[in-house]
Parts: sequence; structure tokens; C-alpha cells
Amino acid sequence: MLDRITGMRVFIRAASAGSLSAAARQLGMSPAMATKHVDALEARLGVKLFHRSTRRLSLTEAGSDYLDACQRILPEIEETEARIASRRVEASGLLRLNVPLTFGAQHVAPLMPGFSERHPAVNVELGLTDSQVDLIDGGWDMAVRIGRLGDSPLQARRLADCPLLVCAAPAYLDRHGVPRKVADLVQHNCLGYTLSAQTGYRRWAFGRDGEVRASVHGNLVANNGAALVAAAVGGQGVIYQPQFIVAEALRRGELVVLELDQPTLELGGIHAVYPPDRRPPAKVRVMIDYLVEVFAGPAPWAIAGHG
Repeated sequence: MLDRITGMRVFIRAASAGSLSAAARQLGMSPAMATKHVDALEARLGVKLFHRSTRRLSLTEAGSDYLDACQRILPEIEETEARIASRRVEASGLLRLNVPLTFGAQHVAPLMPGFSERHPAVNVELGLTDSQVDLIDGGWDMAVRIGRLGDSPLQARRLADCPLLVCAAPAYLDRHGVPRKVADLVQHNCLGYTLSAQTGYRRWAFGRDGEVRASVHGNLVANNGAALVAAAVGGQGVIYQPQFIVAEALRRGELVVLELDQPTLELGGIHAVYPPDRRPPAKVRVMIDYLVEVFAGPAPWAIAGHG
């Protein structure tokens, strides 16, 4: 029985080149064998995939549909095979991992002892910065990115959700009252994050897609979420930050979540990203697999009833 995957490869090449002989040359097989693979596909499917003439092949309607499916499915199969096959190669060498400052310090650095126990031949350089770096130009093997991923050739795997919470210290609320509506925030000292358009120092976004905007102002802005948490814990004002940053302060009772009349934003998730290589080095693969495993299910920073 002919290999179905090879048949799909022959079919894709033949559809692109318009010739079974050209597909055979590209794949290093005889034209007769290429023809057998396509014949086997047509027999299995019970339809003709090509209109055949002495000069050129052209796709039938069924062939066009099948080509779309093959072009979608085959890369996934090849990537899965590459990932499984790479497990035979021991992960080793220097892994340069870039992560956001607070998330990296609070939730990635503590995972490194466990990773090193599993993969002792991998040395990790952990770069902590809230500025988005260029992986290729900076020589980074991979990064953790928070928020919606824009158009990019980078490959990505989702690690966790990233809901935002509005919080303040009990002492601040005792002095200034508790905001009940998004519109009430204009009367409060709102501490803004300068690197975000959604939680900045002039407007905060609410709603599932950020469609509700609230004008805010405050006497402190910062480019680091942990700094804003520290100020809020001290009673300076209201903050709008990711759950992973405020979770410990909430558990200790230093901050409380403010329930407003609009849902808070979900930033678009936390992702591991790496250069566009279908066969990433073993050191990259094992780190991504490790992070996916650790963050599977409820995140370590999850707060009951919030996200």
C-alpha cells in the first residue's frame, strides 16, 4: 500500500508544477511512481483530482478542495513529526530567553531550578526587560510575550490567559471611596502604565475588545507594573494591572479588586515565541514544553472568581 503522506506531497508538487514528471524530479522519484501515488489518492477518495492532458495537469473542483486541505494539514504533520523526532536529540547549549521584567522575576525565574534538573546540559541566559526586543537581531533563542500578537513571522505557543484587574489598597478606598462604575475613575488617582495603550496614564480600556474607554489621571506613572503595585499597596491610588502582578498583594489583603460596571480587558494571553523554524533546536523545544506544562490548567497566580 502506498504511503498516503507521500501521496499528498506528490499531489501538492504536481498541482504547483502542473506536471507529474516535474513533481517526480523535485521529490527524487520516477514519473511512474509519482503517477502511482496520485492514482492511489484518486482511488482512495473516489474522485478525479486532475484534468489530465498531454501538455499539462489542471485541478478539478474536488482537486482544488483537496489541495487546500493538504496545504493546511501536511505542514502540521511535518511539524509534529519534527517535534517528536527531536526528542531523540539531547537538549544542550546556551538558551537565551527574553521575558518581561516582572513576569520573568515572579513567574519564570522560580521555574529555572526545575528546568535545570530535567535538562542539566542546557544553560539559560534570562533577559529581563519590558521593552519588546527583536529576537533575530538580538540573538535571542525565544521570548515570552504578553498581549495580542501582531503580524509576525514568529512561531508562538500560548502559555496562559492574561486578565487585567482594577485594584486599590483598603486604606486608599477608606479615604477616597470605592468607585462603582468605570466613569467614577475620573474622580480617583489612577496610576498609569506608560508602555500600554490599554492601561496608560490618560485612558483605560474595558470590555471584551477594549471598546469602552475611561479617561483617567494620576500623580504617578511608571514603565513597570511591580512599581505601580508597590505604590498602590502604599495607598497612593488605583491601578489596572495583569492578574499575575497583583495576585500576591490580593492574597495578603494589601489590595482589593474593584468590581466596576464594565468587564476588565483580557490582554490576549501569554505566549512563548521563537523564530520561524519548523525544527527549532532541542533546547528551545524543551523550554517551551516545560513552560506549557507548568502553566497548564489554573495559572499559579489565579484568583478565585477573577479570570
